[in-house]
Amino acid sequence: MWLAIAVPISGFSRGRPWLWIRVGVAILLAESISGALKVWVKRDRPPLFHPVPEPLLEAPSTYSFPSGHATVSFACATVLAFAVPRLRVPLFALAALISFSRVYVGVHYPFDVLAGAALGVGIAIALRTLAAALRRSEPRMRRG
Repeated sequence: MWLAIAVPISGFSRGRPWLWIRVGVAILLAESISGALKVWVKRDRPPLFHPVPEPLLEAPSTYSFPSGHATVSFACATVLAFAVPRLRVPLFALAALISFSRVYVGVHYPFDVLAGAALGVGIAIALRTLAAALRRSEPRMRRG
């Protein structure tokens, strides 16, 4: 979904032709980091501790903490909001709805989603910081 949002923004803007690649990198990092944390923390999903009410969909076989959906959604929303600030409210609203849906359907605890959201924003900020550092060092790399 996030690439489907990023590609048209990239295509319609001369100043952001590589935005879809930034979003793709954010997705890969968010999936990788949240996946590694799931294995490290090993928090079981809510249906294993609370079988009633039954979840609205089958719980994934992976661990619960942090929510990968929340991590990816907030990482992508933040990357896109940095590029197109006027869209930040709908982008973060979409990320919040996606994240809330994971609690609503019964496959995550609220803290899983909050942690995933914070992690996603942190990933996007780290990517922006890294990109800025690379841009600053580019002239020095060309000279020497």
